[in-house]
Amino acid sequence: MLKRTHNCGQLRLENDTQQVVLSGWVNSYRDHGNLVFIDLRDRNGLVQLVFDPEAAPEAHKVARDLRCEWVIAAAGTVRPRGEGLENPKLATGQIEVLVKELEVQNTAKTPPFEIDNAAAVNEELRLQHRYIDLRRPEMLDKLAVRHRVTKIVRDYYDENGFWEIETPMLGKSTPEGARDFLVPSRLCQGEFYALPQSPQLFKQILMVANTDRYFQIVRCFRDEDPRADRQAEFTQIDVEMSFVDEDDVMAMNEGLIARIFKEVKGVDVELPIPRMSYAQAIDEYGIDRPDLRFDMKLKDISDLAAASTFKVFTGTVENGGIVKGLCAPGGAKYSRSDIEKTMTGFVGEYGARGLAWMKVEKDADGNVLPKSSITKFFTEEQLKELVERFGANEGDLLLFVADKKDTVNKALAPLRVRLGRELELFDPDDLKFVWVVDFPLFEWNEDNKRFDSLHHPFTCPVEEDMGKLETDPGNIRSQAYDLVVNGSEVGGGSVRIHQSAVQAKVFELLNISKEQAEDRFGFFLKALEYGAPPHGGIAFGLDRLVMLLTGTENIRDVIAFPKTQRGQCLMTEAPSDVDSAQLDELNLRVQKHLHQID
Repeated sequence: MLKRTHNCGQLRLENDTQQVVLSGWVNSYRDHGNLVFIDLRDRNGLVQLVFDPEAAPEAHKVARDLRCEWVIAAAGTVRPRGEGLENPKLATGQIEVLVKELEVQNTAKTPPFEIDNAAAVNEELRLQHRYIDLRRPEMLDKLAVRHRVTKIVRDYYDENGFWEIETPMLGKSTPEGARDFLVPSRLCQGEFYALPQSPQLFKQILMVANTDRYFQIVRCFRDEDPRADRQAEFTQIDVEMSFVDEDDVMAMNEGLIARIFKEVKGVDVELPIPRMSYAQAIDEYGIDRPDLRFDMKLKDISDLAAASTFKVFTGTVENGGIVKGLCAPGGAKYSRSDIEKTMTGFVGEYGARGLAWMKVEKDADGNVLPKSSITKFFTEEQLKELVERFGANEGDLLLFVADKKDTVNKALAPLRVRLGRELELFDPDDLKFVWVVDFPLFEWNEDNKRFDSLHHPFTCPVEEDMGKLETDPGNIRSQAYDLVVNGSEVGGGSVRIHQSAVQAKVFELLNISKEQAEDRFGFFLKALEYGAPPHGGIAFGLDRLVMLLTGTENIRDVIAFPKTQRGQCLMTEAPSDVDSAQLDELNLRVQKHLHQID
C-alpha cells in the first residue's frame, strides 16, 4: 500500500521536484483524451493530479476509470503548473503532481448529491448521508473551529489552576425547568436515572469538596423542542470557582472569550466587557439579550399616549398597560401595505394586537413632524415631543405597540432586530459583547400563582437585597450574569447560595416544600451543611460559540451528528423501537396510543 507523505492542501512551489505520496477522495475528473486531470481532496484541501500516458501508461489507464468519491493514493513528482495555468482560488493552485503510480483503495457508489453543490440540497437528504455532507470543506472548517475552541478552553483553564473533572451522565431526576431524558434501570427495576440537563449540583458539590476550580466540556440533555440555535443534546463549557464574587467569575471567563476570538478570528475583544443591568436591557431593547450592533432603542411614550385622544392608546394605559415604540431610520420607505400587513402580522406572532405607525416628514413650513392616520389624535406639541424623544429625522418610521408590558417588549424586541437587518443598520461581521447583570431572582408565574426562578433555585440574591426575602421577594435582584454577543446568549452563570438557611428560604418562596426539597435535592442540601465555601460559576454553550465564530445561524452546521427539529437522527434513524426482550429485561411495557378520527 502506498503510504501518504503529504496532505493535499500542503504542497507549494517550494516543493517543486519533490517525490510525494498523496491520499484522498476524487473530487473531480477531467479526461482530455491524452492527459487526465484529477482534483484530489482530503480535509486539508485540494491538489491537482496529472496522468500522462507517456510518463506512466499503467497509472494513466487506471485513471481513466476513476469516478468521484473513489478513494485513491497517488505517488508522483511535484511540478509548477506553468504560466497562465495557475488556479488562484486554490492554496495549491501554482503546482500539480505528475503521477507515476496510482492505487485505488476503494470505489464508491454515486453520491446522492454533489459535494460542491451540497449547500443547495435539501437538509434532510444531507443529514441522512451525513458522512458525505461532512466531506464538504465548509463543514470540515466548522469542525476544525470547534476543535480549536475546545483546545483553547482546556489550555486557558489549565493555565489558571482549574481541574477538568467529569461528572455523572446517569443522575437523579430533579423535575425543575426543562423535561429530563429518563433512562430505566435494569438492576433497580421500576426506577430511573436522568441524563443531566447540566452538572449544576455536582459542580457545586465539587466546591464543597475543596477542588477550588473546576471545568468540564460536558454533554447535556434537555427534552425540549429543538430550534435553529438549540438541540436536545448539546455541549457546555462548564465552570465553577470557590471563594469568589461575580466580578471574579466574569473577569476570569471574559479572558477566555477574548482569547478564543483572538486566536480563532483575529478579533480583539476589549476588556473588561461592558455591563448592562437587566432592567436597562428590558427597558431599552425589550429583551435580556440585546443586540448592540445598532442603536434604535425602545422608548416608553405612555405619558404622551395617555394625553392623546387615541382610544387604543388611552385605554391601554388606563388598564395598566404601556405604549412603547421605536424609530426606524429610513423606514419611511416601507409602504402602508408593508407595515399594516407584514409588520403587523409579525408582531401578532408575539401576542401584540396591533401596530400603530407614523412616517416622519417635513411640512410646508419645514417642520419635521410625524404623519399617519392617527396623528389627528395628537396635538402638534405632542407630535413634536415624539420626534424629539425618538431623535427622529425626515424619512424615519415610528412604530408603536400598546399592550401589557411583557407583550409590548416581546413584540418590539424581534421587530427591532428584523428592521435592523432589513435596513442594513449594522455590519453582520461586527461583534458587540455585553454582560447582562442584576437579573430578578424570581419571576411571577400567573398561571400557577407562584414564584419561579428566573435562572435556577441555587442562585444567590444580591447582598443588599437579602432582607427582601422576607418582605419583598418580587423585587430581589440576583447575582446572575449572562454574556450576550450580537443578541445571542452564549453563556450564563451566577454566584451560588452556599448557606443552608438561605437555600431553604428560596425553596419556600418557590413553593417547594421541605419534603419535596429533601426528595429532589437531599444529597445536595446535606453537602451544604458541611462547610460550603462562597462559590460561583458559569456555563458557555459551545455550539452557540462556534456558530458565532463560523457565521452560521443553524446549530446543526456545527455539530457532527445533530438531530432534526423533531429530535431525530436521520442517519441512524434514532430514536427507534426496541425489541420485547430488552423491554422485558427492564420490566417495561410500551403503551401504543391509538387516535380515532371522528
